Amino acid sequence: MSNFQSDLLRLLDERGYIHQQTDAAGLDALAQKQVIPGYIGFDATAPSLHIGSLVQIMMLRRLQQAGHKPIVVMGGGTTKIGDPSGKDESRKLLTSELIDENIAGIRTVFERLLTFGDGPTDAVMVNNDEWLGTLGYIELLRDVGPHFTVNRMLTFDSVKLRLDREQPLTFLEFNYMILQAYDFLELARRYDCRLQMGGSDQWGNIVNGMELSRRMEGRELYGLTTPLLTTADGAKMGKTAAGAVWLNEAQLPSYDFWQYWRNADDRDVGRFLRLFTDLPLDEIERLEVLEGAEINQAKIVLANEVTKLVRGEDAAKSAEATATQTFAGGGAGEDLPTLSVGSEGMRIGAVLTEIGFTASNGEAKRKIAEGAVKLDGESIGDPGFLVEVEQGSEKKLSLGKKKHGILTR
Repeated sequence: MSNFQSDLLRLLDERGYIHQQTDAAGLDALAQKQVIPGYIGFDATAPSLHIGSLVQIMMLRRLQQAGHKPIVVMGGGTTKIGDPSGKDESRKLLTSELIDENIAGIRTVFERLLTFGDGPTDAVMVNNDEWLGTLGYIELLRDVGPHFTVNRMLTFDSVKLRLDREQPLTFLEFNYMILQAYDFLELARRYDCRLQMGGSDQWGNIVNGMELSRRMEGRELYGLTTPLLTTADGAKMGKTAAGAVWLNEAQLPSYDFWQYWRNADDRDVGRFLRLFTDLPLDEIERLEVLEGAEINQAKIVLANEVTKLVRGEDAAKSAEATATQTFAGGGAGEDLPTLSVGSEGMRIGAVLTEIGFTASNGEAKRKIAEGAVKLDGESIGDPGFLVEVEQGSEKKLSLGKKKHGILTR
């Protein structure tokens, strides 16, 4: 454990958020003297962020908990261009209207996790289109261009990766890192922002912004990144076989969100409790050493705490009640996915795909052949089996031990 003196760096350190810092001692000293406005930028490419972004959102929450000011920067301007960091291909470009709709959807999660307002430590959400959208190209070239060399830009991982694979990197995307650096300068001017945080893939962009601000205005700024978050089995956070784990209810039902955390690998429980919940550290230490069947209790605590923060207390209670009924009582909770098979009925393979348990009819056939599919507790081994439900009744469909749904007519 490091010997940080400030509440901010102690909190970030003991909960596992710190990977790299530009000047740890300088930031530690500053955090003891004054309120630090700090920012993280988020793309507006979809109507919701997924849990890959949750560690960054929680960092802003920690910043506020330690008495500092979170600035949420929505990339309304940069989303029009596309960030090449960690991407193998160019991003599809969105209209301004769609970007605005996405930002409105994304804001709902931030409102649960941060306190917004006009006070010194209240969070603010800003859209970088405010300044990037009015920036003249000649002005940008003249004022900002001289501080970047193409030689250095070519050394950044985000650029090198694409060039090494001989994949096209457009001039448009090449400008992204200049605009992100300009964001830091503009936030320093407007909000006296002193700190930019982000994932480890943003290190080059963060350092760029600090250097630009120092060269143009002599500002002393700081950068801090989190470790690249993967699960214990090496998978990237936020992605599952069934798709992204979205933070918003409209993109993913709360029961599925809760289940993602309930199904965490035993080895991840302690780390996830530190990063994604507000539970005290001594309670986390007690939970993470549980073994065997008892670790499942820790996973239920994890699922409840994260769902409560992101979706609200009612969603967490409802999801847990559904899980209890489904797994323990053999019943069917109200949060389970539902599919009507109609008066004609539906083949079991089509049912599995339609309800979202399998990605294709081919996968459905494999699962049926493996004996993983049950209807009202009875195994179904025939891929051509016709599922019929009487008017006004329902049947429970199960795929393995973890996926359950209700079939109606």
